[in-house]
Amino acid sequence: MKKLILLLTITLVFNCKNDNETKINKKLNVVTTTTMITDLVKNIGGDSINVQGLMGSGVDPHLYKASEGDVTKLVEADVIFYNGLHLEGKLVEVFEKMAGTEKTPVALADELNKKLLIGSEYFASNYDPHVWFNIDFFKQFTEKVTLVLSEKDPKNADTFRANEKRYLAELDKLKEDIQGVVNVLPKERRILVTAHDAFNYFGNAYDFEVVGLQGLSTATEAGVQDVQKLAAFIIDKNIKAIFIESSVPKSTIEALKAAVNAKGHKVEIGGTLYSDALGTAGTAEGTYTGMYRYNIKTIVSAL
Repeated sequence: MKKLILLLTITLVFNCKNDNETKINKKLNVVTTTTMITDLVKNIGGDSINVQGLMGSGVDPHLYKASEGDVTKLVEADVIFYNGLHLEGKLVEVFEKMAGTEKTPVALADELNKKLLIGSEYFASNYDPHVWFNIDFFKQFTEKVTLVLSEKDPKNADTFRANEKRYLAELDKLKEDIQGVVNVLPKERRILVTAHDAFNYFGNAYDFEVVGLQGLSTATEAGVQDVQKLAAFIIDKNIKAIFIESSVPKSTIEALKAAVNAKGHKVEIGGTLYSDALGTAGTAEGTYTGMYRYNIKTIVSAL
């Protein structure tokens, strides 16, 4: 990481002198971190900007480390959008090094009212960073992205605002549809057991009790006692299904299933949910709205 920080510093000093000359009349170069933010920025920017996401499908942002190729992307960017709240823990040092330059990264979660966030001792921010599972929070992300892009590229501001209006309407429809699917599931069955606690904002929004085997961060590992404790909880609550996450190794959930079954209680793996990353690009699950619809249908069907 120190080598990458040094490379970033040297490259920034060299490139910032020529930014204004080289980027006149060119599209904005925008770099994003997580796949959720990449999809959002593409929806607002459309063909008017160039977007490069650092992380792909199935990538865990908690553990992601910047590569030398990432440094090149960051240096060439006009705008950088990231989640914040220490979700991208190993990139924080890189972003802090860029503070004070024209490439100052934008932490979208800084727009949120901290009083509405869920506390967490696992992150330096002291908050659960998985805020995109609150659709209203994601709408605030949308508004911030539109504002920043419009300030950076005024000639395309009308396009950005039109895209914002369309996308906010999509998010309102998503919120309505999700509630309709959730209403099918009785409240006593709304217990969601996953690999780690990425779904607490979802749980608050739709009245689910959420239990993660690894806690909020995948940097922590579940031990034998964690597995046995959660197995007892599953049996006590008569939970029918537990869920794998696409960005977390499935071995922990498989171990949990085995522990439950060994005690004479049958529990199934209800499917794979998208938590810290979207699905494959080009598929419905590769979009934020498609991911959310897929997740809720998978959850409700299994429970």
